[in-house]
Amino acid sequence: MAAKSMTLLEDMNLLIQEGVYRDRETLLQDAMRALLRSKPELRSQLALALYKRRNVTLARASEIAGVDQENFKELLREAGVSYRIEPVGEALEREVEQLLRFQDRGRA
Repeated sequence: MAAKSMTLLEDMNLLIQEGVYRDRETLLQDAMRALLRSKPELRSQLALALYKRRNVTLARASEIAGVDQENFKELLREAGVSYRIEPVGEALEREVEQLLRFQDRGRA
């Protein structure tokens, strides 16, 4: 397993050195997007995990999962996760902060 891990790291570094990717973060973001496209069921699992950890709002979690908010609430019930109602101001503030962080990453 160690040899395979080393090969993966070497392959990643080679793609960066060849200029295919600007840096490791860009490569990993692209890899994550490809993974979520090829395995859509992971989108729901990721959205549930982010929502449970309070990293995203219900609206954002629904978007990540690729379902509307009512269907995401059903996913929450099935997973045994309680739905929380957030004050609009706090949710909006978090969304703006996330967008600003995302925008800053895009400029780097």
